[in-house]
Amino acid sequence: MIRVFIADDQLLIRQGIRTLLEMDAEIVIAGEAEDGVEAIERVRTAEVDVLLLDVRMPKKSGLDVLRELGSSLPPTLVLTTFDDTSVVLDAIRAGARGFLLKDISYQQLMTAIRAIAAGGTVFQPAITQRLLRAAGTLTSDALPDEALTARELEVVRLMSGGYSNKEIAHALGTAEGTIKNQVSSILSKFGVRDRTRAVLKALEAGLL
Repeated sequence: MIRVFIADDQLLIRQGIRTLLEMDAEIVIAGEAEDGVEAIERVRTAEVDVLLLDVRMPKKSGLDVLRELGSSLPPTLVLTTFDDTSVVLDAIRAGARGFLLKDISYQQLMTAIRAIAAGGTVFQPAITQRLLRAAGTLTSDALPDEALTARELEVVRLMSGGYSNKEIAHALGTAEGTIKNQVSSILSKFGVRDRTRAVLKALEAGLL
């Protein structure tokens, strides 16, 4: 079972997402919140595998929720619109595992939830360029200390889609152990400790 918490100030959107998720036997709704304060309070006391978090909410924003939950933040998928691209990088820095547009399909949502629950990251390609433009001029510290190889670039792009090492190995026709080593190399070159921050660095460096 995947326990999903929905935080969105629009009742119709919460109800719509809940209805869609309840169509899947593997999903359990862990709770709902209509503002940031409520989200923080309820998520802290609930068992949550994936938090679906709106950026724009009353009382406290989605970014506030990410920052205040801190170490108790469950794997989080930010739901956004094109107008929110200026805060998405900050959301990822604050711990979000990825972002999706609110006009995604049911299948895209389910795939993303499963990927996030399994420890992956999901960065929707449709808004990556808008995101990079909103972030402004790239800084030199976004670039890897050592250039990624062509294969490592393929791997980090698949990582950004939320794919596991096993799935990446299957897609590239190689062994899972090889992918594990390449992921370790990518983390080392970017000077980060986890896949989410590696993908963030790749986004900032314009590699995705």
